Amino acid sequence: MNLKSERRGIHVDQSELLCKKGCGYYGNPAWQGFCSKCWREEYHKARQKQIQEDWELAERLQREEEEAYASSQSTQGAQSLTFSKFEEKKTNEKTRKVTTVKKFFTASSRAGAKKALAGKLKAEIQEAKAPSPAIHRQASLETDRVSKEFIEFIRTYQKPGQDIYKQCKLFLDTMSHKRDLSIEEQSECAQDFYQNVADRLQTRWKVPPEKVEKAMDEVEKYIMTRQYKYVFCPETTDDEKKDLAVQKRIRALHWVTPQMLCVPVSEEIPEVSDMVVKAITDIIEMDSKRVPRDKLACITKCSKHIFNAIKTTKNEPASADDFLPTLIYIVLKGNPPRLQSNIQYITRFCNPSRLMTGEDGYYFTNLCCAVAFIEKLDAQSLNLSQEDFDRFMTGQTSPKKQESDTFSPDVCLGVKQMCKSLDLLSQLNERQERIVSEAKKLEKDLIDWTEGITKEVEDIVEKYPLEIKPKSQALAAIDSENVENDKLPPPLQPQVYAG
Repeated sequence: MNLKSERRGIHVDQSELLCKKGCGYYGNPAWQGFCSKCWREEYHKARQKQIQEDWELAERLQREEEEAYASSQSTQGAQSLTFSKFEEKKTNEKTRKVTTVKKFFTASSRAGAKKALAGKLKAEIQEAKAPSPAIHRQASLETDRVSKEFIEFIRTYQKPGQDIYKQCKLFLDTMSHKRDLSIEEQSECAQDFYQNVADRLQTRWKVPPEKVEKAMDEVEKYIMTRQYKYVFCPETTDDEKKDLAVQKRIRALHWVTPQMLCVPVSEEIPEVSDMVVKAITDIIEMDSKRVPRDKLACITKCSKHIFNAIKTTKNEPASADDFLPTLIYIVLKGNPPRLQSNIQYITRFCNPSRLMTGEDGYYFTNLCCAVAFIEKLDAQSLNLSQEDFDRFMTGQTSPKKQESDTFSPDVCLGVKQMCKSLDLLSQLNERQERIVSEAKKLEKDLIDWTEGITKEVEDIVEKYPLEIKPKSQALAAIDSENVENDKLPPPLQPQVYAG
C-alpha cells in the first residue's frame, strides 16, 4: 500500500506505513519498510557481520594451508625429488590465497570493498521491492493487470467500492493465514465471502441487481487471480491423481469413432471440421485461465461451436440428445489437460449464482456428465460385444484397421483418398435411389388416396340422390299495392252502425 491509494479514495491503515522496527517513524518501501535511521543501523550490522565472516574464512584457509604444508614437509625425505614441483605449486597457491584475503582488508582496498558492498546492498533493495519467492511470491504481470483493473472498476462505485476493496483485502489477508485448512474449508470460506459481499451491496448500499452481478464478477476475478496458485490442484488433494487417471482413460479410448457414439456431425464437411477444431481448442484453452468465470466461458464457447456443427450437418437446430454425445466425442478427441482439476476448481471457487443458473451452468453440468460417462464407458455403452471392446482397449485391433487393410502398403495416399471418395459417392447414390423410391411410393399413395375419396363420394351420391326442387314464387306482402294481381279481395271498408 502507498499514499497514492488514499488519493484514489481508498482507506489505508496508517500502521502499515510505520517503521518495521517500531521506532514510530514512517518506513520506506525502498528500505524494506525501515526508516532511514533504522536502515543505517541494519546496514551497519550486516556489514560488520559480513566482515567477520570473511575474516573467519581467511583464517580457516590459512590454517588448512599450513597443515597441508607441514604434512608435506614430514614426508619430504626420499620423495623430495618426486614431489618438489608439487610442493612448490602448493606453496605458491597458499601464498596467493593468503595475500588475496589480506589485500581485501587493506586500507587501499576498503573503498573498492565498500563500493562492492554498496552494490550488493542496492541489489538487495531492488530484490526487496519485488519480494522473493521464499517469502512473498513475486506477482505476475497478469496479477498486476487484474489488480489495476479492479481498482479502476471499484472507483466507479464510490463508497460501495471502498467497502468492496476493504472486504477483499481482509479476505485475502485471512486466507493467507488459512493455508493449513483443507481445500473444502477454503472453498466454504470463499462461498461465504461471495454471499456476504452480495448481501452487503444489496442491503446496505442498495445497489441494483445488475450492478451487483457485475461487481461480483470483478470480485471473483480479483481474489481468484491472487489465490489461484494456492487453491488450484493443491497438494493436499488427489486432483492430480484423478487428472492422470482421466488422461490415461481417454488415451485408451482413442479408437472410439463418432458412429459408435451416434454423433450427428460429419467432419467431411469443411465448415463442420473447422467448428470441431475450434471446439477442441476452446476446451483445451480452459486450463490456461485463472478465473472460474473465464474457464466457464471457454466451456460455453466450445458448446456453441458444437451446436453450430450439429446444425450445419443436419440442417436443423440441435437438441440436447445430439449435444451430449458430441461433447463426449470432443473431450475424447481433445483430451484436455488437468480436466478434473479444472472441474473441481470451478465447483469450489466459482460464484454460485453463475454456476447454478444460466447457460454457463448448463454447459458445465453437461461437461461433468461427459467426464462421468467416459470414466464408466463400457462395451454396452458403445453397442459392442465384450470381446471386441477388450480387443480394442488392449490395442490388438482397431475399428479403422479393416479400412486400412484393404490397401497394400505401397498404395499412395491419393489412391486411398480416391477410393474413399468413390465409396462415399456409392453411399450417396444408394441414398439418392432410396429417396427417389420413397418419393414414388408417396406419390402413388397420394393418387390412391384421391381415387378412394372420389369413389366414396360417388357411392354416397348414388345411394342418396339429391333432389332439386323448383324455386317457389315469393308471396307479396298484404299491405303492399299489388297492381298485377286482381284476385285479391277488396280492402275492408269501415262501417258505421247506428246506436
